[in-house]
Amino acid sequence: MRERPSVDRRTILLGGGTAIASLAGCVSTSKTPPGSRGEATTTSEESDDSSSTQLKAGGSSTVYPITSKAASVWNSNPPADDEEYWGPSKYGIDTDERLANYWASKYESFDAEGSSPPFKVTVGLSHSGTGLEKLKNGLIDIGNASAPVDAELPDLSDEELDKFENHVVGVDAQPIVVSKEIYEAGVEKLTAEQVRKIYQGEIENWSEIDAYTGDDKEIQAIGRAEGSGTDTAFRANMLGDPDAPMSGVDVRKGQNQQVKTIVAQSNNAIAYMALAFLTSETPTVKLSFDGKVYERGKNLSEKGYPLSRDLHCYTYDGTSEMEAAYLRMLINEFGQENFVKPSGYSMLTEKRRKNQLEKLPDTK
Repeated sequence: MRERPSVDRRTILLGGGTAIASLAGCVSTSKTPPGSRGEATTTSEESDDSSSTQLKAGGSSTVYPITSKAASVWNSNPPADDEEYWGPSKYGIDTDERLANYWASKYESFDAEGSSPPFKVTVGLSHSGTGLEKLKNGLIDIGNASAPVDAELPDLSDEELDKFENHVVGVDAQPIVVSKEIYEAGVEKLTAEQVRKIYQGEIENWSEIDAYTGDDKEIQAIGRAEGSGTDTAFRANMLGDPDAPMSGVDVRKGQNQQVKTIVAQSNNAIAYMALAFLTSETPTVKLSFDGKVYERGKNLSEKGYPLSRDLHCYTYDGTSEMEAAYLRMLINEFGQENFVKPSGYSMLTEKRRKNQLEKLPDTK
């Protein structure tokens, strides 16, 4: 792949992860020698610049909004006086370095000077299981996942699972959404038991829900693809087992974006999806669980909400300094405020941030 012409910084940043995703897979990194871990290498067939370094992430479409936005800003490497995309003093950081240079300079591996970042970051889009498999096979450096690795890859031995290092970067509370027509026909709240029965095929028509005032209408239950962290988390939290059967599912989709489109274009759908993908065309319903009502904008991030789950960026067989530099930016207050919160997710508490930062390699 030949080096692409430069793209206007504003175009990249406002384009979210689109430009970054289009690059994913063009240049591969090596998780093992030649070079030490964290020193990404490329092949001559994939890049004209054999000296370029690149960090590759991929996996969950739920985590994607966080890591792709972060990659866009990292790759643009804004100066310290750029208050919109960096502005370190707002976060108690005393530096006049550019963004990527600052985070990379915390480790010995990088010559963090100049306007170009010390390494580029690309983010691919699939789902959690795929990302974790690619991570295990050395095809990417960071595996994005919206469910724990032991739930996504249950056939791995404890020894293999121990090689995955978990870095929590945010918290998602999956809402239950319905088609606009169903919401307007009175379905503004469901019980956890009703949701369970819909997805296990015991309730098949909206007329079986007391609050529904419309005509008989079959329920179209939308599920995420098996192997998706969103699907695994839903079954584990709502049905009690990550492998629980869901015979009521009519269609499965691999990405949150696809689920959103189906619900918005249907008149009979129900679905579960990540907070970051909600629109006015996918109204959320309140969920009654264990005697408490959970509602978007009020208490979905509370620990008792059954569909609240951590968002993970896994590394494998240790965490390299390159991986650590990028993850440190995400976990820091700066990353939480600029990449997690704007994506619609809950930020880590100060205590959790401290705990996650302590898991990274020591800075110089």
